[in-house]
Amino acid sequence: MSKIKSSFFCQNCGAVAAKWIGKCTACGLWNTYVEEIIVKDDKSSKWDSGEPNGKLTSSKNKPKTFAEIDSIKEKRFSTLDGELDRVLGGGIVAGSLILLGGEPGIGKSTLLLQMAVKSNYKVLYLSGEESESQIKMRAERVGIRNEECYILSVTHIQTIFQVIKELKPDIVIIDSIQTLYTTQIDSSPGSISQIRECAAEFLRFAKETYTPVFLIGHITKDGVIAGPKVLEHMVDTVLQFEGDRHHTYRILRTIKNRFGSASEIGIYEMIQSGLREVSNPSEILITQRQQPLSGISITAAIEGMRPLLVETQALVSSAVYGTPQRNSNGFDLRRLNMLLAVLEKRCGFYLASQDVFVNIAGGLKLEDPAIDLGIAIAILSSFHNQVVNPTYVFAGEIGLSGEIRAVGKIEQRISEAEKLGFKSIVISKFNQKGLAKSTIEVIAVSKIEECLDFVWL
Repeated sequence: MSKIKSSFFCQNCGAVAAKWIGKCTACGLWNTYVEEIIVKDDKSSKWDSGEPNGKLTSSKNKPKTFAEIDSIKEKRFSTLDGELDRVLGGGIVAGSLILLGGEPGIGKSTLLLQMAVKSNYKVLYLSGEESESQIKMRAERVGIRNEECYILSVTHIQTIFQVIKELKPDIVIIDSIQTLYTTQIDSSPGSISQIRECAAEFLRFAKETYTPVFLIGHITKDGVIAGPKVLEHMVDTVLQFEGDRHHTYRILRTIKNRFGSASEIGIYEMIQSGLREVSNPSEILITQRQQPLSGISITAAIEGMRPLLVETQALVSSAVYGTPQRNSNGFDLRRLNMLLAVLEKRCGFYLASQDVFVNIAGGLKLEDPAIDLGIAIAILSSFHNQVVNPTYVFAGEIGLSGEIRAVGKIEQRISEAEKLGFKSIVISKFNQKGLAKSTIEVIAVSKIEECLDFVWL
């Protein structure tokens, strides 16, 4: 006989309460609690590996010391996608649960479908958002190479596990977790309890069968993955697919990774035939100009573990209206205001009556503090209408007193600039210790004013 239980769930954070309350005690929002009826059957209709539940007498459930535990070698699947393998830490780990989030239309489904049709493994692609014929249309555009890629349009989780038992795939892809539902819970697909329960069943399936599972997740208007926060804690890896839909470049960023670095990124270019890997993004992010222009500098940034040379652009003009405008694309606006205050207070450049616009070329969003020096030089270049020497690269953080502070991974930045043929790189004098010799000229400075003696063309 079924047991019926009713609980109240916060639609924002997933907190549970025994009764309705106006203000959530976890996230502090008002009127977010919704009643959901939970139906728990005596007989499980979820994933069942066929093994007994086990009690304390079972040897499998006895606690062991580290010496008693057998060491196993980590098995990874290569996706034949260099960028995806890099982000995952060298490939897909057997039995891992991977969550991929991103804005609508950014390319989440295209990325995983492209992996499915080009890999050498038996892949089961389950979609609750598109029909099988629609998926085939997209797959033909990408290029079908894998003859063992199976497509199924279904949302009932019990049906999914029946298909998995018969097919026994190597990799399972779910598009998306918000569209699935289980009859164990009497609520609509996409609710807090449905997402949590379905994800828990896929977690159990992945760990018991050592089958990697990809979950595509929707995001809210605030940019976080929809559903309870516990969803991100349950999975092994959380990937964020981001980028500007008006630009062709996309960044696959690792938010969490139990089997590798949580600071890796992969870069793709969206083209008509799908997503193309960008193995050397620095050459693409630096614009090839026919003639030198003011307000442009090249800066060495680090995104994850990868060095990037990006073009920073600035435009400074007299304010037409009463209040000067400050606008920034790809760079934190609050940090821009801080840099402008430092340039005016510490360096004597009067920018309070000027409109200042800053842009990171390529549609990238950078948070590396090492791009401060490149941004400041680009602003001063536009302010004085002088061209920065295009053979110079900048890497340094600017402090509130106007000093150039040391930044991390300086050798990787120097190596990237040297590889792309630049002649000189400007860094902080505190980064000089222990630097290996290189063919590129390393110029160490301590103040912004010292750069103005040699950077102009």
